[in-house]
Parts: sequence; structure tokens; C-alpha cells
Amino acid sequence: MRDQTSTFGRAAGVAVLLAAVLAAGCTGSVKLGPDAVRGKAPDGYVEMKTVAAAYIGSGTAGDGTLFHRGREYKFTVGGLGIGGIGVSEMQATGEVYDMADVAQFAGAYAQGRYGYAIGTASGGDLWLQNGAGVIMHLKAKREGLMLSLGGDAVVISMK
Repeated sequence: MRDQTSTFGRAAGVAVLLAAVLAAGCTGSVKLGPDAVRGKAPDGYVEMKTVAAAYIGSGTAGDGTLFHRGREYKFTVGGLGIGGIGVSEMQATGEVYDMADVAQFAGAYAQGRYGYAIGTASGGDLWLQNGAGVIMHLKAKREGLMLSLGGDAVVISMK
């Protein structure tokens, strides 16, 4: 019963965050993109691999590695979203900003995304920010058949 309660709690948290992301996106109050990190040096780097499926709603699952101050930290990724259609596998690499301590990395992230995948041809850019203010800018390479445009709530947990 405890596992079901924990899973329900996480799913409810993601749903609440997703609603907040969508509301913020409608009001224009979430400002992610190049201006958010202009003039800042990255505090770390990430590599991740995820699988996503979408048909109006979307789901993502995967794992990755955070590189911070000469150390490696493994993490898992899970998310729910709205927008897109298809199935794809994504490999992403990028910079992490505004992270003074690794403890700030885990948590729920709001994500803005755009991109496409047709076979092995792909393109895309991801901007994520969590409640601690940590920002990730990821360049994505996808394989599969997917058209993606929308917002997501992504939860990162340290292994």
C-alpha cells in the first residue's frame, strides 16, 4: 500500500506542477531561454537518455548523469506533458546553470520544448527550470517518429 501511496503522491505532484506550468505558459511569466542564462558560466553538465510517447498527452522516462565539480551523479527522469504525437528515443546533453550545490538538482522541473524526429533526422532544444532555480539547457537528438510542441513537468530523482 505504501508504494501505491508514494506513486500516487508523485503523480499528483507532477499533475499539480504541470497545471502550474501550463498556467504560467499562458500568462507568459515563465521566462526560459537564452536570456535566462546570458553571461552566466555553467555550474555543471548533463547527459541523459529518455523514451517519450505522445498522443495529445505525453510521457517520458529515462536516466542520466550530472557532471559537477569533477564528480558524476546518476539520476532518473520521469515526466508527463501535453502536446505532441508519436514515439521517440532522445539523447540530450547540455549545461546546468544556477546550481551552487548538487542538492538543488533533484526535483520537479517545468520544461518548454520544441522539436521533431523522423527516423534518425531530428532537432530540438529543451529548457528546464526547477523550484530551486536550477536551469538546464539541453540539445536533443531524437530517433523515431515524433512531432513535439508543448510543455511538460519533469521529475528528476538522484539514484
